[in-house]
Amino acid sequence: MTASPRPKLAKQHRSPARTYTRRYTRFALDVRVQVRMFQGGEFRSCWGRSTELGQDGIGATLTGDLEPGEIVALEVPLPLSPYPLKIRAIVRYRQGLRYGFEFLTLSEGQRDMVRRVCEMLASS
Repeated sequence: MTASPRPKLAKQHRSPARTYTRRYTRFALDVRVQVRMFQGGEFRSCWGRSTELGQDGIGATLTGDLEPGEIVALEVPLPLSPYPLKIRAIVRYRQGLRYGFEFLTLSEGQRDMVRRVCEMLASS
């Protein structure tokens, strides 16, 4: 049995409110993403493009208007997977049209898929 590789600490990231070190490296990924949210008493959705993916979150440029702390549902088609990743996430930062999301409810299967996609992106 081989030991799991230790997560790499990534470069520091600046959000408008703070500076922190990521737990996992982010890798460039450009796919279309859909975001669903509950705003103003109704369900809404917007589309965008991912910019980066890590084992604990994703960055994207979106057409919508979200605020940090907002909980959303993401739908992200991933390489290596026949089905899109459907996951709840929290908006961690916003810089203009760029957003950072942290995954909230990854199942073991989803976690494994995201890890494998990150490994593939790291080797390319």
